[in-house]
Amino acid sequence: MTRVIKIGGRPQLDPALPAAVAAAQRAAPGSLLVVHGGGDEVSTLQRLYGVEARFAGGRRVTSALDLEIIRMALSGSANKRLVSALIDAGVSAIGLSGEDGALLTADPLDPAQYGHVGTPAAVNAVLLRQILDAGHLPVISPVSRSTDPAMGVTLNVNGDDAAAAIAAALGAEELLLVSDVAGVLLRERAVAALNPEEAQRLIDDGTARGGMAAKLQAALSALDGGVQRVRISDIAAITDAHRGTILTRVGSMAV
Repeated sequence: MTRVIKIGGRPQLDPALPAAVAAAQRAAPGSLLVVHGGGDEVSTLQRLYGVEARFAGGRRVTSALDLEIIRMALSGSANKRLVSALIDAGVSAIGLSGEDGALLTADPLDPAQYGHVGTPAAVNAVLLRQILDAGHLPVISPVSRSTDPAMGVTLNVNGDDAAAAIAAALGAEELLLVSDVAGVLLRERAVAALNPEEAQRLIDDGTARGGMAAKLQAALSALDGGVQRVRISDIAAITDAHRGTILTRVGSMAV
């Protein structure tokens, strides 16, 4: 069973993360991929450069300077720190960005509103399969190659969107979006299950905002791409298959 796990920036700081990923890798060698974010780290580095982070619809507005900062923070320090921690936990982890081997290409989203931000266009699934078949765990920064030379060679892609595209390209059985909450929260409790219509309604009526809205949008994209199920939860869900909010074509809790 191929699983794609997207790990947000805050969960990466949890000392329990490497052991959880290592346990999942041991349980199913050659089937696990990790995509990571690192938004807080990007924002911290932006401030050091005298830049304040700006967001629209849960996505980071990205200038040319911001893009270089994102490259440094995500493809550089965040990626290599996570790879190092996983190797220490006994995992044969290989760090990559979407730029390596044209692993991820992206179309510009809306340059007037978002700047150098893209949405996934293609995934080099052959390269990923080769890495998996060799027994390694790919750890992927979502910074991607641009399909539009007018926008330069690189685009910033939301990590949830990148993970959804990779899961769809590989025909993954599951996409797990790891956050710092136990699931999609309604009235301070995690919802057990959602179908696409219910998830879209939470986005449309503003119940899901910012990063959670972006996660639900990525989940819908993954389901549209053929992924069997998407879960949104915390680190404990990496080794607990029943934890979190599960999104499938038929799941429902009558929101």
